[in-house]
Amino acid sequence: MKLYPERSETAAGMAEAMQAGLTTSVQIVETCLSRIDDRESELHAWVSVDRDGALAVAAERDRERAAGNLRGPLHGIPIGIKDIVDVKGMVTGAGSPLMAQGSPVDRDAELVGLLRDAGAVILGKTVTTQFACFDPPPTRNPWNVSHTPGGSSSGSAAAVAAGMCPVAIGSQTGGSITRPAAFCGVFGCKPTFGTVSVDGVVPIAESLDHPGPIARSVEDLAIVLSVLEGRSTSSSNASDADQDSPRIGRLRGFNEDLVDPNLKSAIDHALDDLMTAGCLVYDVDVPEGFDELLAHHKLIMAAGAAAWHRDRFAKHRDDYGPCVASLIEEGLATSATDYIKAREHQGVMSQRMNALLTEGLDVLLTPATIGPAPDASSTGNPAMNAPWSYTGMPTVSLPIGVSDSGLPLSIQLAGRLNGDAELLRVSAFCERILLTR
Repeated sequence: MKLYPERSETAAGMAEAMQAGLTTSVQIVETCLSRIDDRESELHAWVSVDRDGALAVAAERDRERAAGNLRGPLHGIPIGIKDIVDVKGMVTGAGSPLMAQGSPVDRDAELVGLLRDAGAVILGKTVTTQFACFDPPPTRNPWNVSHTPGGSSSGSAAAVAAGMCPVAIGSQTGGSITRPAAFCGVFGCKPTFGTVSVDGVVPIAESLDHPGPIARSVEDLAIVLSVLEGRSTSSSNASDADQDSPRIGRLRGFNEDLVDPNLKSAIDHALDDLMTAGCLVYDVDVPEGFDELLAHHKLIMAAGAAAWHRDRFAKHRDDYGPCVASLIEEGLATSATDYIKAREHQGVMSQRMNALLTEGLDVLLTPATIGPAPDASSTGNPAMNAPWSYTGMPTVSLPIGVSDSGLPLSIQLAGRLNGDAELLRVSAFCERILLTR
């Protein structure tokens, strides 16, 4: 396992190789399937793999390429889809034993349709924690199978890290893109809230849910996000290395007391390298009211889960794991007054956190997690991620090293609301520096 793959292992590199006639979509899909065969029995990253369907679509994409008909920047690229997202002809199980016995859906989620339109090959459905909440999944971390890959986008992150696919779709309500990406040593992007459609995605809380990509480079994140936003392009501006040196705000008071010393040290070293490369780094304090954020986030998440699951939970209580059941029960007991108070706080904190980036800063930097991946009995603590889901601000997580225990360590960069493109450009700059040190 290594943090930074060869370019040929990224979606952008695969697209270049296909365009140069060095490989084909069929060959790429066959390689992914071979890696699934090699490691799936120990990693459990996939709910289902559409072998025949993926190979048939890949062959069609190769014929289209030969005829000069390219659909978009993901033409012929295999992608995994988290199993809370509808894919036509497949069951959406959402980690639920009962829902997994249901019928295949008859339409794609909007985001899946956009991926297909851009030429992607849907490889299959990746494992999610049950209803994208906190109960540990069967999936294991490719770096060490005794550890969690994180959640809830567990299978997506593990599959990308293991080379089973170059890109997978995840979703985040608390920390479910960033945390798995960080634990598995890959890259994750939680876009600005509302950027990517949730049509056809099993919800948790309507004011917190963010679909987004997990990939093996910042460039790949940018390409996939452009597709998910409905502005598919043939290339990405994220690789623009000629931009001015970024101005980074190191966010202080951001639940720092929870962070593992090993990760703190790795961040210090990474910042030293970034400053040597020209980055300007300033300490920035969290705004007033931040200390209430995690409690309000959990309340909103619980109320949202209760709203969607209320009737089903009453009928099929045995289908729910203990963590998601506890969350729903908490939501059912939440008063309207407390919910309104939390939503008001959410609006205020979104403005205050976003305002930190109006003082001449390009991004804010924090740890991506509180430390390396814990053992498989949990999915890890989302305290470093929930604030960004709460405020809706976009984030990119990228690996910076490996812990003393041999597990990946990552930082996350947060950008201003609707500043996803700028965030990705700064992230690409940081990736280039960290890649070459």
